[in-house]
Amino acid sequence: MSKVGFIGLGIMGRPMAGHLIAGGHELFVYDVRPPPQELLDKGAKACKSSKDAAQKAEIIIMMVPDTPDVAAALFGENGVAEGLSGGKIVVDMSSISPMETKRFASKINELGCQYLDAPVSGGEVGAKGATLTIMVGGPESAFEKVKPLFALMGKNITLVGANGDGQTCKVANQMIVAITIEAVGEALLFAAKAGADPAKVRQALMGGFASSKILEVHGERMIKRNFDPGFRIELHMKDLGLALAGARELQMSMPATSICAQLFNACAAQGGAKWDHSAMVRALEMLANHKIAG
Repeated sequence: MSKVGFIGLGIMGRPMAGHLIAGGHELFVYDVRPPPQELLDKGAKACKSSKDAAQKAEIIIMMVPDTPDVAAALFGENGVAEGLSGGKIVVDMSSISPMETKRFASKINELGCQYLDAPVSGGEVGAKGATLTIMVGGPESAFEKVKPLFALMGKNITLVGANGDGQTCKVANQMIVAITIEAVGEALLFAAKAGADPAKVRQALMGGFASSKILEVHGERMIKRNFDPGFRIELHMKDLGLALAGARELQMSMPATSICAQLFNACAAQGGAKWDHSAMVRALEMLANHKIAG
């Protein structure tokens, strides 16, 4: 049994923390809001700050929305850094800037602790089902110690490389997801406006080389008009912002990623920042003056 600090108990963090408790670990939890009663009922111990959680735990996991949130959790007043002692491991499972991640890791290393960046893919469904894909950057020794915890939260767990490489992998993942959502939306919209049944077109495509998880899941969302958020547009916009900022630093062009970012911006402008990211198709529908269905 490990003593684990868990900071960030939102849509993703809450079920992830629950799996760790179910796995027999002692959990010390903190969130800016009162921790969910369901976790306390299962044995989680509420902490008064990130510092408090870090003092009580051997491994500290963070699952918060964005780069500034991680910075505040780590280095703000009563942050994780203030509660660390030598030999502890800090694990950031948020999706944030790879460049900032490297700087955060260096500061934690200076305190005699190890750092892993371990962003996830799979959304709320994956978090609840413990089927997340986990992309890890950092030292192998720390990875091996934390891997049993990762195994309680996910299925596909890969040590990608050094600190920052896990976040780089996640940014690449989000680029592929966004571009594929755009392709599926554009194709089904083309079929619908040409007079074909988009549901039957999707069914046919699922048996060919164009088949994908996004065509399966998000293609169905587009046809059934189910845009309740599994992964919100505003979060995907943040991830593509990281991708495009990285592209500027690397002096490379990413035209398809840029187009997807603009389509998400168009949805947000229509009040859709909290729609599921499959609702990118709504921006395409506005441009075509046609809806796939409904």
